[in-house]
Amino acid sequence: MTSPTPRPDVTGFYHEQTGSIAYLLADSATSRAAIIDPVLDYDEKAGRLSTVSADDMLRAVADRKLTVDWILDTHPHADHLSAAAYLKEKLGAPTAIGEKVVEVQKLWRAIYNEPDFPVDGAAWDRLFADGDSFAVGSLPGRVMLSPGHTLASVTYVIGDAAFVHDTLFQPDFGTARADFPGGSAAVLYDSIQRILALPDDTRLFTGHDYKPNGRPARWESTVAKQKRGNIHLTKHPTRESFIAMREARDKTLPMPALILHALQINLRGGRLPAPESNGRSYLKIPVGAL
Repeated sequence: MTSPTPRPDVTGFYHEQTGSIAYLLADSATSRAAIIDPVLDYDEKAGRLSTVSADDMLRAVADRKLTVDWILDTHPHADHLSAAAYLKEKLGAPTAIGEKVVEVQKLWRAIYNEPDFPVDGAAWDRLFADGDSFAVGSLPGRVMLSPGHTLASVTYVIGDAAFVHDTLFQPDFGTARADFPGGSAAVLYDSIQRILALPDDTRLFTGHDYKPNGRPARWESTVAKQKRGNIHLTKHPTRESFIAMREARDKTLPMPALILHALQINLRGGRLPAPESNGRSYLKIPVGAL
């Protein structure tokens, strides 16, 4: 008789400004935890950073007396800034991301025309390869390469929970865009099919929710619910029709407001560029690059 799949406790932290969800995953048996896709608040009009959202997560960790084993990013985000470096400073936990992040760093080094931009992944403590395993307390975790939205996207499967980032959204909103540098609708389709090959009762936690038709924010579904009701997959069930739909839809979407700001920070593991001679860091906007 096989043992039941462990069921971690998962708390989502919804970020209203960007529609992003950060997660605190806990193993109740050991009080060990992981933080996934934490958000650093940024006011792009003022160029002002704050840690309100990340501090909410820190309070939850302290209130529940948890010890954080990992700070995980699923990919280098284009629509919010990562708080991974800030949380590492506060908690001492190692940071990790998929190893293909170095390919994304190479792409954006050219876009920003920064020959000294780091392209070795050294901003994180660990670079995960497809199939790598890790643990959160007594919970087994593994890494699934899930590109398409970006070259570096990975899914973290921890117990019965899979953190699927920008691949699938909630069934009533469909799937993620694939038109960023290095993205591919065809590759995204294949990644989604790999996720949907997980057991039907696997809980899927998405990276964003945009509250379609004014409903409350949601971020949890299951493999079975996605197979049964995802509006993009049910209306476009073949690989060819999905690719055609996704590419046509992506042509109508504006770029995220923070993409040119965020990648400079997120490809440094959540750190600002090095300060200049006046002690201040600057973000560079490549005009016309996208």
